[in-house]
Amino acid sequence: MSGVLRMMPGARTVVCLMHPRQDFTHHVLVPELLSRGVAVWTQGSRSVNNDLNLLHEQAVLDMAAGQVFLRSGGFEHVVTLGHSGGGPLAALYHQQAGLLPGQRLFRTPAGRPVDLASAEMPLPDGAVFMAPHLGQGALLKRLIDPSVTDETDPLSRDPELDPYNPENGFADAPADSSYPAEFVERYRAAQQARIARIDDHARELAADATAARKRFKHSGVADDRRQALAPRIVTVYRTDADLRSVDRSLDPNERPYGSLFGSRPDLINYGLLGFGRLSTPEAWLSTWSATSTHADFLRCAPGINVTTLLIELTGDQAAFPGDALAMMEGFGSADKTHERVPGLHFGGPLAPGEPTGSSLAGDVIGTWLAERFPVTA
Repeated sequence: MSGVLRMMPGARTVVCLMHPRQDFTHHVLVPELLSRGVAVWTQGSRSVNNDLNLLHEQAVLDMAAGQVFLRSGGFEHVVTLGHSGGGPLAALYHQQAGLLPGQRLFRTPAGRPVDLASAEMPLPDGAVFMAPHLGQGALLKRLIDPSVTDETDPLSRDPELDPYNPENGFADAPADSSYPAEFVERYRAAQQARIARIDDHARELAADATAARKRFKHSGVADDRRQALAPRIVTVYRTDADLRSVDRSLDPNERPYGSLFGSRPDLINYGLLGFGRLSTPEAWLSTWSATSTHADFLRCAPGINVTTLLIELTGDQAAFPGDALAMMEGFGSADKTHERVPGLHFGGPLAPGEPTGSSLAGDVIGTWLAERFPVTA
């Protein structure tokens, strides 16, 4: 566990920013919160900037270590702040921390033991979410290209499922595409089917590694150990194919044309960038599989019972209005607030010269915190 604590003298409330994959040390909300007298803890997981073997169950343990550290620091109140992929991680932490130890997760989706039962998991006093998406798995379920016909060939393509085929409703950038409802339904079913196929492959690979570990435990033979250690990597091609990136009539908001990766997803989809492109079988099942992951926001939301603030950015390209409404309905808290502010997913402005989404969110968060927690002495 590593982290950075920033605070002004007399700070009584600390906000914890954490993401399972990214370094939040210089997150855009850090100066916004500090200027309002709030202490800020930015923490990484063991998989920051290298998510090849990212297991969310381990990231929850990392988050727990940070929460223990903050409680020992004498703060009166600890509030989590989940932005983007930090949202489903925080949701999973709240859900697990709110359970009796014996009810917590004890295995990853691939079957590897994880000991949350014996971990000290302090329950935070509040939860803030800014532009949280539904989880890496749920995100990828809408991003993955179902027209891939051969998982070993990045150029394989079923034209009837190709999102960037004009015959299916695609229009050349920057014109908005218009996909028929029948195609959208068929496309999304095919996305789920592709994920299921990758799930099956990942489980087979994970089972091979598990069997080798068991053999070595009993045999002590070096070759069994080599087979257990040998990397089994799941490669997933073409993961920038969310229909909503180019057809903004689907779950509409004020987002610009394009995806989180750029304004030409029809080209980026074939390149190196993309979510879930390389992972171990265990990481695929724990993080990127919409079917298997425990870090699913909507499944975790009923376990969030503390006072909760959800900030929706009106130009978000990854968390959409329908997602925000489902989150609000799912929260277990009786004190839950939903605010919308203009901005892009990473906190930028909707247009040059306009206020940034992060500054507007900072105002909302500052007011919300001051109304519920003593910020400074």
